[in-house]
Amino acid sequence: MDRMVDLRSDTVTKPTPKMRSAMMSAEVGDDCYGEDATVNELERLAAEKVGKEAAVYVPTGTMGNTAAILSHTHPGDNIIVDIECHIYYYERGNMASLGGVMPVVMASDDGCPEPDKVEEYLQRDVTRFPRTGLVCLENTHNRRGGRTIPLERMKTIREVTAKYGRPVHLDGARIFNAAHALGVEAREIASYVDSVMFCLSKGLSAPVGSMIAGSAEFIQKARIARKRLGGAMRQAGVLAAAGIVALTEMTDRLVEDHQNAKILAEGLAQIEALELNPEKVETNIVIFDTKPLRLTAAEFGEKAIKRGVKVSLYGPTTVRLVTNKDVSREDTLYAVDVLVDLMKETLS
Repeated sequence: MDRMVDLRSDTVTKPTPKMRSAMMSAEVGDDCYGEDATVNELERLAAEKVGKEAAVYVPTGTMGNTAAILSHTHPGDNIIVDIECHIYYYERGNMASLGGVMPVVMASDDGCPEPDKVEEYLQRDVTRFPRTGLVCLENTHNRRGGRTIPLERMKTIREVTAKYGRPVHLDGARIFNAAHALGVEAREIASYVDSVMFCLSKGLSAPVGSMIAGSAEFIQKARIARKRLGGAMRQAGVLAAAGIVALTEMTDRLVEDHQNAKILAEGLAQIEALELNPEKVETNIVIFDTKPLRLTAAEFGEKAIKRGVKVSLYGPTTVRLVTNKDVSREDTLYAVDVLVDLMKETLS
């Protein structure tokens, strides 16, 4: 096959030549002793990017979110999450199995819990009910099609939680995508939360790693949690070097991914049966339902890959497409042609 366009995820991105070169020449030391200069620089830079006092490097976003939950809560607490959020949907029940906390799941159109519902739990008598120890948000929201949470919504949640002295954690895996879509700096989004996790290895194209950022006191707790989870590393500067390149050179180019996702959505919207609205595509994720095509997601994916396009199966009849650095404008247009032809054949 001449071409294979991989739209499964932005996690499939390969490190850039500059990343590979930086990894080769990275200054390293034992990070557990705080002696890896490259890790230290990455953590300083990460904290600066999101306007927090400190940051810590972790191997994965899931570990980052779990470490944040462990650092903010106590066993027996509730945490409030959206029913479709990554922490609740994908992270192996870590909040319960490792943290001993119970999720309170809420549903809303944009993935941000309703402030009045949040307050209902925060104001409960802790002598009679579990303490609600944390509210978690996700921006952009993966399973809701890469949607952003408007800053006013985040501000309101922050005001409610502040009344009761409870923290807010942001799963900001794609916070720089959110920043571009909202027209603000990532630090402005992060200003409405106490802690934030963001990924270096998705659209930013680093091979490994995520960051947790927050107050210096919180990050000290997060380092302990990272150790508990097996995430303390030694000469990790070899990996952190790529993260520095990701933060200094790769955040601005995310706009290209958003533009390509819009092209994908507009192209697929030619198939009226899909009822896909390109106006709802805000960042680099396009999600659609295959039921109108009389196919399961698996059947659609099998047909697509035979024609040179890989897609993500997101449910029995749900497909996700994610644009990324390694999918060019030409690749995007090719994918549109392939998928539209496939859909037309299916409907004929």
